[in-house]
Amino acid sequence: MRGRFIVLDGPDGSGTTLHTRLLSERLAAENKKVLATAEPGDGNIGRFLRSELRSGHLPADALHLLFTADRADHVSRIIEPALGAETNVVCDRYVSSTIAYGEALNLDVVWLESMNKKFIQPDILIFLLPPVSVILSRLQERETSESLETKEIQERVHSAYTRMAKEDPSIVVIDSSGSKEKTAELIRDTVKKYL
Repeated sequence: MRGRFIVLDGPDGSGTTLHTRLLSERLAAENKKVLATAEPGDGNIGRFLRSELRSGHLPADALHLLFTADRADHVSRIIEPALGAETNVVCDRYVSSTIAYGEALNLDVVWLESMNKKFIQPDILIFLLPPVSVILSRLQERETSESLETKEIQERVHSAYTRMAKEDPSIVVIDSSGSKEKTAELIRDTVKKYL
């Protein structure tokens, strides 16, 4: 029996990193085998991507090709082996992130989707989607910023996530503008149905 593949995705400032950690800790406390991971990954491509996101030097298409290359490494090296070992994987961002940010940068959505078709699909895909005003407020509180965290790009990213959620009813949308405790409970209640 394989583990479950759970993805938390959403715009910058939506809480995906925090809630990936909280959900993983909760599952571990319930004696479930769990691995928390994130994209970009911790391999060579992922480390290069994190550096590029701070500098903003790469053109959008090159950036998204690298995200896809990083995903190929991440899936084969981390995600698939863990799932095969009956471990539940909770991933902070995945394919939806590449599509949302690519769409926000005016890349062709069909091209982005075709590059990512071969990858394993999540068993549970949750979008954390607070209002744009909440996202922008949270981003202003950060000590450092990345090239994709501008108001204009974040508004487009939010619209892209909203579009994807409307087109795919299997995606669970949670407004993460409330307390972290309330959001964590909503996420756990969703995941409980599948585990």
